[in-house]
Amino acid sequence: MIYWELFLAFFIPGIVGYGGGPASIPLIQTEVVNRYGWVTVEEFGELLAIGNALPGPIATKMAGYIGYEVGGVLGASVALFATIAPSLIIMIFLLGILYKFKDSPRVKRMTGLIKPTIAILLGVLAFEFFDTSVFSSGWAQTIFLIVISYLLLEKWKVHPALVIAGALLYGGLFLGHGAV
Repeated sequence: MIYWELFLAFFIPGIVGYGGGPASIPLIQTEVVNRYGWVTVEEFGELLAIGNALPGPIATKMAGYIGYEVGGVLGASVALFATIAPSLIIMIFLLGILYKFKDSPRVKRMTGLIKPTIAILLGVLAFEFFDTSVFSSGWAQTIFLIVISYLLLEKWKVHPALVIAGALLYGGLFLGHGAV
């Protein structure tokens, strides 16, 4: 039963959040945190930070880690397959149809409606992470990390992976939270 749940937890976000990456992250969070309770919001945030610091698609890294934690090697395999299956199916069966109608006003309208929905989901995800950070670390630590991250990224143009690694190191050393 756990393997079926792992499959659904990563297949459904892959179908609904077609395109992967930022589009599917809030959907994956809904499944693995809210629906199945395999990880907490804080753990999900840490996993997201670590996953963003590593090369490759974020959804597959999250699927591999969570799948392994929940169901071992087979669980990781099931979750990884479930993550790539929607894209694989769509590429095989629908690519020709999508290409044929790419200039259709209906297809352009549909695509235009999806973008604001994804933006709202990402905003909700960011707020939940902010809320969790304030609750677990306090306002001062949260504001400090936001300001320092902003300066590093925008003013000094430090690579995002280094900022994420620095924030993880800061959290591990000064806030007493373990990594994922």
